[in-house]
Amino acid sequence: MVRIRGVVLDVGETLVDESRAWTQQAERVGVTPFTLMGMLGALIERGEDHRQVWTILGVDAPPEPMEIVAADLYPDALDCVQMLRGAELLVGIAGNQPLGVEKQLESAGLSADFIASSDAWGVVKPSAEFFSRVVRAAQLEPSAILYVGDRLDNDVLPARRAGMRTALIRRGPWGHIHARRPEAELADLRVDSLTELASVVVGIQP
Repeated sequence: MVRIRGVVLDVGETLVDESRAWTQQAERVGVTPFTLMGMLGALIERGEDHRQVWTILGVDAPPEPMEIVAADLYPDALDCVQMLRGAELLVGIAGNQPLGVEKQLESAGLSADFIASSDAWGVVKPSAEFFSRVVRAAQLEPSAILYVGDRLDNDVLPARRAGMRTALIRRGPWGHIHARRPEAELADLRVDSLTELASVVVGIQP
């Protein structure tokens, strides 16, 4: 990889473990977490929109997303951000998230040069405009930005088309399923944790 000057991280299943949120959503609609998780996995494997899960289960979608709290952060999230910022890299956070997630992540202890949500920007991944907004927020050339996420379709491939460097993190259902696909080879980095990511990125800096 060439030298990068900024790292922008996805939210769900990159920084945030969504297990609690999905479990509570299952309880809200009256299905078991095991059933919900199984159906989600099937949709992800087939490359279908995971939001169809509520229709397939015959229930109304929960009215509100679950709030992110400090306990939801993956154990390596804070250390990764601290390590990257300590190396004088710009750190951004941007993902498909509802309004208010910015304050929730800050309250959970994350400190970044910018935190943005799709709802705040009015544009969602994988649209090209979302990644144009990332570039504008970072104020860097696209090739100097590493975008990190757990999905090929929403993260790696569109960020790559926008001219960014990319990292696929193998965790969460999308990360494990997508890491097995041939397109995973298109990611500049493939890592199993944010600790590994930070070590590699900081190690390539001059």
